[in-house]
Amino acid sequence: MTHTILSSPTKEVVIGFDRPFVMIGERINPTGRKLLAEEMKNGDFSRVEADAIAQVEAGAQMLDVNAGIPLADEPALLARAIQLVQGITDVPLSIDSSIIDALERGLSVYKGKALVNSVTGEDESLDRVLPLVKKYGAAVVAISNDETGISMDPNVRFAVAKKIVERAADHGIHYSDVVVDPLVMPIGALGQAGQQAFTLIRRLREELKVNTTCGASNVSFGLPNRNQVTGTFLSMAMASGMTSAIMSPLHPEVKAAIMAADVLTGNDQDCAAWIKANRDPNAPTGGRGDREGRRRRSAQ
Repeated sequence: MTHTILSSPTKEVVIGFDRPFVMIGERINPTGRKLLAEEMKNGDFSRVEADAIAQVEAGAQMLDVNAGIPLADEPALLARAIQLVQGITDVPLSIDSSIIDALERGLSVYKGKALVNSVTGEDESLDRVLPLVKKYGAAVVAISNDETGISMDPNVRFAVAKKIVERAADHGIHYSDVVVDPLVMPIGALGQAGQQAFTLIRRLREELKVNTTCGASNVSFGLPNRNQVTGTFLSMAMASGMTSAIMSPLHPEVKAAIMAADVLTGNDQDCAAWIKANRDPNAPTGGRGDREGRRRRSAQ
């Protein structure tokens, strides 16, 4: 089994085919969040703190941290956000930037083994990001697109993923430290997006033996009742071999779908997590008093 091991100073998280699905909280990202972007740009990180704590309390095993704000000092903002989040939570982080200087600044202050988000199949990206991943002993998200863009042919996306895994190996990065994002398309715009994703995820697991992730909400973009679609997609993707997702853990229906899929794939041992989350607090506990109570009720 392929295990991708990430860590903070005090906690280790393992992404793997035989492990519970890993939810990577997506909310520390100013893209599309004007208020958060303005606050971070002005040095106010209170919303970052609140988002970090809320996502961990909701069950996120990792957090993605992004500081991509136009005309701002992204390297400095990203480093500060990482240090702040590591100061108030104990979960490993995904360091998210398309700017190489920001990635290096973030990795230089990170304590533990981080997940770098991300590298693409473009030669320039590979040549700049992979040495950084190796230097800091990190793992990396591999995005299945290259100079030609995002192909609608899943075979092309598989070939790009294979290229990244092979180039990573050239830099001494084991395939277990490459987490492939197969690029999930919006199902509302591309009716075959779900089937394509499931086929590609199975190939990535069986042929490349890599763990996988995705931006989970992409699949439901533009649809009503998005969380129901996203949760169902993730449970089906898990059955195909997907092992993590960058997502919001704050939507109960999405989280419930993931937890149920963990039960059904056998990765929630003895259904312990499901029972803990869903047990009726007033239900009998199985003690002597409960047995006597059942006998009395049956005799009436």
